[in-house]
Amino acid sequence: MLRLRNGQMDLWEVLLAPGLRLLSVELQAIDALLDDEVFLAPFTARLACSIGRPTTPMETYLRLMYLKHRYQLGYETLVQEVADSLSWRRFCRIPLDGAVPHATTLMKLTRRCGEEVIEALNRALVEKAVAKKMLRSRRLRVDTTAMEADVRYPTDSGLCAHAISRIGRLVGKIKAAGMATRTRFRDRRRRAAKVVRRVSHVLSGRGSRDAMEQCTRELRDLGRATLRQAADVVRNASRGLRSKPGPGGHLVRELIATLAIAERVVAQTTTRLGGERVIPDRVVSLSDTDARPIRRGKPQKMTEFGYKVSIADTPEGFVVAQVYKGNPSDDQTLETAVAAAQAVGMKIRSVAADRGYGDIVGDRALTARGITDKVIPRKGRADPVERTRNWRRRYRWRAGSEGRISCLKREYGLRRSRLKGRPGAGIWVGFGVLAHNPDRMVALS
Repeated sequence: MLRLRNGQMDLWEVLLAPGLRLLSVELQAIDALLDDEVFLAPFTARLACSIGRPTTPMETYLRLMYLKHRYQLGYETLVQEVADSLSWRRFCRIPLDGAVPHATTLMKLTRRCGEEVIEALNRALVEKAVAKKMLRSRRLRVDTTAMEADVRYPTDSGLCAHAISRIGRLVGKIKAAGMATRTRFRDRRRRAAKVVRRVSHVLSGRGSRDAMEQCTRELRDLGRATLRQAADVVRNASRGLRSKPGPGGHLVRELIATLAIAERVVAQTTTRLGGERVIPDRVVSLSDTDARPIRRGKPQKMTEFGYKVSIADTPEGFVVAQVYKGNPSDDQTLETAVAAAQAVGMKIRSVAADRGYGDIVGDRALTARGITDKVIPRKGRADPVERTRNWRRRYRWRAGSEGRISCLKREYGLRRSRLKGRPGAGIWVGFGVLAHNPDRMVALS
């Protein structure tokens, strides 16, 4: 049963000294801002239910997630800090004799809410800023950045070894559940581990490139053999479930999904061993199958593995963000960024961006959104207007988007997504923006 507010009086609050009932200036302002009913409406639309056990109050969940992303805390650490702090308890509307929601409860609520609720919360916040005339400017600057996924550095040998290990564990669980017990399957995890240790030996500088290729080829062959036998296990286990349904169906479904991604890993490893270096839609992780390599070309980190994020912000500092799977070109993200800003009530007249947006695709995107004033340098040969003093003065404001992106990464967690998959990355970015924009409203008020 959905519960929006706590609504219970706490007797211990009356006994507290007045000084212990105070919140910090920042939390007082954020508390008053989040107390509006518009921030509870998205939860009502998504989680409305009149039966069952009462949920965690949504006002408590919203404030807990603000603290988590504002101070970049893990779920367990967040629960401990709130339980030990009187001011944070009062901010989250948790009575002194009440229990703080468990970390796993917060994780499940986050996944259940999904991107739709987070987008609605951010939209309500910006609309409130527009209504209060805290957001008056007509300018928007747009840029993109890469947000890393929570994965290790991917290599072909490492991905093959991970696939062998994961398939072996799943098959062991299926057989332990009494399915496909007579189907032949050889567990190759020990053999793969020995090859991985040889890879480490080669990478330490005590082996040749040919030895590295040989190790990768050997792991690829082990992966092929594991896939063939695991397919037999799936076929026989599925046949047994059809004749006699049991509790192990989820294991079979998980194995089928793992085999599909493992086949892609083996195929791309074969392609790479054949001499092809450019592999479209390359898999970089078995745990986060939506993450992709993003070539940045920066000396300190040439390639990042994760998602592309489009950041659009105004002179007041309010941010609108979108997450993309893969690495689309900047001009392909421009129309979506401007449309998202206009959807929350921003009356955009001028758009500033870097040279990556300055082509016919970017021009069409701005024309479709009714934007005629664009401060974007052209790709290739520079336009003569770019040499004028007035144009250069207006373009200098665009450089501030780099600072905004740096702030979001350092202080609001957009450096790395801790949630798996493209939907998880969207939730992570949405909560980061939801922690950033209220701080801007407090600063402006």
